[in-house]
Amino acid sequence: MLHDDRLARTTDGRGRAVRLPLAALRRRDAGGWFAPEFAGERVPTLAEAVALLAELELGANIELKARRGDAADTGRVVAGALDRLWPPHLPAPLLSSFLPAALAAARQRAPQFARGMLFRRVPRDWRERAETLGCASIHADHRRLPPTIVAEIRESGYCLLAYTVNAPARARVLFNWGVTSVISDVPHIILAALEGGSLRTAGAGPDAN
Repeated sequence: MLHDDRLARTTDGRGRAVRLPLAALRRRDAGGWFAPEFAGERVPTLAEAVALLAELELGANIELKARRGDAADTGRVVAGALDRLWPPHLPAPLLSSFLPAALAAARQRAPQFARGMLFRRVPRDWRERAETLGCASIHADHRRLPPTIVAEIRESGYCLLAYTVNAPARARVLFNWGVTSVISDVPHIILAALEGGSLRTAGAGPDAN
């Protein structure tokens, strides 16, 4: 599980992750860049992440990322792994992606898992795309999300997740518009700043594929 296709930003390694075997990836320090107390953390596998979620009793929004040409295979493999690994006592995961082929393959392999379509800017045909893939949610860049689109999506019965929201004031605006959840690098700050901590956030810091 790694946010970027390259290692440099979130580990002490260099180059493209896809060019390294898992054992080499696991030798990289994936925590020291964030804070000294996290030095020595390794790039986690999906199985390890699911095990931790089970321990913490948390659900997850799992983003499917893939190199060019591998979207369908990635969606199929990840959905299959989650079908085997996901603890029955947890809420079912949400599988999200910018890649329609990944979502379509995930739907075919594990239709019981909800899907979310990611957009940078919500297109005019968002509803048709979501219906084709059987999506339950729309995810969009909060900087390109006008209140009219928020209302249209919510009135159509879809959940709407806005990313990446790190300012409490902006989170309040989005919730007042009707956004269902915000994805944040600092969910503890967002929650602490919002009255009573009753408004929903989805932790991201950083997003993982």
